[in-house]
Amino acid sequence: MAVAPNNAEPILRLRGVGRRFGGLRAVAEVDLEVRPGERRAILGPNGAGKTTLFNVISGELAPTEGSIELFGRDATHDTARRRAIAGLSRTFQTSRLLLGLSVEDNLYLAILGVRRGHLRPVRLPGADGEMRRRARAVAQAVGLDGRLGTLVAELSHGEQRQLEVGMAQASGPRLMMLDEPAAGLSPAGRERLTRLLLSLDPGVTLILIEHDMDVALRVAQWVTMMHNGRIVAEGTPAEIRANQLVHDIYIGSRYRDD
Repeated sequence: MAVAPNNAEPILRLRGVGRRFGGLRAVAEVDLEVRPGERRAILGPNGAGKTTLFNVISGELAPTEGSIELFGRDATHDTARRRAIAGLSRTFQTSRLLLGLSVEDNLYLAILGVRRGHLRPVRLPGADGEMRRRARAVAQAVGLDGRLGTLVAELSHGEQRQLEVGMAQASGPRLMMLDEPAAGLSPAGRERLTRLLLSLDPGVTLILIEHDMDVALRVAQWVTMMHNGRIVAEGTPAEIRANQLVHDIYIGSRYRDD
């Protein structure tokens, strides 16, 4: 198993993790270690098992084999809520934004949901103002401070992607997982997103699934390549670009060095 060059104890460790759906083995025998503060990209073609692996890590799905250690403790059987309270946040391929509420309210509820264990839109005496300030600070960090009162349904697709990253940040996570944050963005939107990801707090560990190789290889320090539910290669962005197997199954000639 390849390990990113960092001597700290892993914030996430998977050992022999697999997930079956009936006779389909979507993820098989995955060993993975991610260190604190690391920027990790998980790449692979459609059907490689990337999102299923994300769902197993975050607790939306239980593994059918193997173990998951999160923040130094066994989390194999923890619920998604417990993992979120412990410090894991994530985005999804399909938006889960509350379109009828404002940008600020979405961020506020993301903070409130982690503090209370789930979304409960009630005022908390003494804490409401603090959480509102936090929501406005996050909006500024993701470039939406001028859209605080705007209904999410009125945002552009790119702005909604920015908000999703903001909601993942809002709870102050230790580990943030982003599932295809650049999907559907224009070239200008992808560039804005890349700058946003590069500006994230270096103390927050980031794992992202991304089909846009330009975004992934600019943001990541370490790359894991999946194919048919298994890890087939790991290394730095430069090593992944130069890996013939990766070229054969995914990248194509335009990413080869001249």
